[in-house]
Amino acid sequence: MKKTLLAEFTAREGAEGEVARLIREYAQKVRDEDGNLTFDVYTKESDPRAFWIFEVYRDEDAFQAHLKASYGGPFNAALAPLIEEDASVLTFLDPLA
Repeated sequence: MKKTLLAEFTAREGAEGEVARLIREYAQKVRDEDGNLTFDVYTKESDPRAFWIFEVYRDEDAFQAHLKASYGGPFNAALAPLIEEDASVLTFLDPLA
């Protein structure tokens, strides 16, 4: 079964450009993962500091491989001081049909 989630966070005032740069670099690596099906990054139209990432992985094993990727830790460490939350807020999603 596919693993689907929404990750969201808010860039600190003035940090949205750096956050966008980091996410663009990270997104390219994640999209190259064998088990990644979707990694779409959005900002909220009414608040460009609000970032939303829609992620879909082939299955739980692919998601676990994503979590263990060598570039994930450095990305999260670089992102942490640039966002308002302690970390990305993750919402796991189940399909209705």
